[in-house]
Amino acid sequence: MSVWNPDNIKDVAESIGINSLNDDVLQGLSSDIEYRLSQVLEEALKFMRHSKRSTLSTQDIAQALRVLDVEPLYGYESTRPLRFGEASLGPGQPLFYVEDEEIDFEKLINAPLPKVPREISFTAHWLAIEGVQPSIPQNPTTAESRNQELIPKGPGANPALAAVGDSDNVTVKPLVKHILSKELQLYFGKICSAVFDESNDEYRVAALASIRSDPGLHQLVPYFVQFISEKVTHNLKNLFVLTQTVHLTSAMLDNESLYVDPYIASIVPAILTCLIGRQLGSSTDPLAHYPLRNLAAALLGSVCKKYSKSSHTLRPRLARTCLKHMLDPTKPLGANYGGIIGLHATGGPEVVRVLIVPNMKEYEVLITDAMEESDAKRKEAGMVIDALVRSLQSLEQDSVGSSNGFANGNEDLMRTKLREKVGPLVAEKVWELGSPKIVKAILES
Repeated sequence: MSVWNPDNIKDVAESIGINSLNDDVLQGLSSDIEYRLSQVLEEALKFMRHSKRSTLSTQDIAQALRVLDVEPLYGYESTRPLRFGEASLGPGQPLFYVEDEEIDFEKLINAPLPKVPREISFTAHWLAIEGVQPSIPQNPTTAESRNQELIPKGPGANPALAAVGDSDNVTVKPLVKHILSKELQLYFGKICSAVFDESNDEYRVAALASIRSDPGLHQLVPYFVQFISEKVTHNLKNLFVLTQTVHLTSAMLDNESLYVDPYIASIVPAILTCLIGRQLGSSTDPLAHYPLRNLAAALLGSVCKKYSKSSHTLRPRLARTCLKHMLDPTKPLGANYGGIIGLHATGGPEVVRVLIVPNMKEYEVLITDAMEESDAKRKEAGMVIDALVRSLQSLEQDSVGSSNGFANGNEDLMRTKLREKVGPLVAEKVWELGSPKIVKAILES
């Protein structure tokens, strides 16, 4: 027997056009309604208890309905207790309703207007950088709470107002104090001038050794990163500056006392520019920029090996970029060369097996076309072929087992398969190495 009155269900059914309901159906619906209500009340009581209250509110009911994935009841979100009035529809048929609050329009019209709220705004600032709290108004220290030196005062505090007022010689005081000591600023200037001093090799070597071993340079890391990016951006025609910039980056990354992980995303573009840049240097020698690309590839491999664990997408992104420049026919051979050695440096034999070997025969068409052009193009094509052969040699170290030679009668067959796999130019270079193990590793990849 259900506590819920079946007559209520019958009235609701008649209101939506259902005039005849079986008594068994009414009884079943009554039991289901009773279960659903008890379920809602149990969830609502949980919200009430967790809120440390002893009175059940309409918010508790609404939260319970939301938890049970039921559309909430609208119009009962008031935090004030509801007052219910009673009206009689007939003998024994009371109707309960929520009494609306009566508002005096005269008082409402004559009431003072509320204050206009301030416009919402957001600002971002650093709480700490490398353990050092920046001296900004949002992070006041004990000393600066006593003297407000960071906040500019006086008639020149606002440069915009000063410009309107036609006041000349306005001095704007910076909001942030320089966190570098004078010693560090002097050190930074000396290092930057020494690293790019072409006339004094000893001075240059000493500066790089200092960066590589000095443990107190953590505050200078962002300045060095910005300095490296600017040097690479504005000196693409100067091979000496680019080479020294790579040496400076390598020395900074070799310093075990520096935490460089947050700056890797800013350092990698400068290295990639020196690796796969379209035109590096202004020398007439077509092979002058290849040592710089080799140096950048070695540094990029070191970065991948050291920081790929802290940045899981670093190695795939670099491999994708290098592969794109290797296979792009619109890029010069120097950029293709950088893509090849970059792939080898970032991924080792596995990347060579998966990305370089399958595309080698297609890429050899570009090398063949370059071999038929000028002497400079032929020299660069030779460098690219050497890079491909060096990358294929890494497969020998990664291969399992040993091979002392070819089986009788299989030498010509293996040579033909090798030419079909990597193309005739690279196949001949690999065959001249006289290593059956490399040939076997290439054919199995």
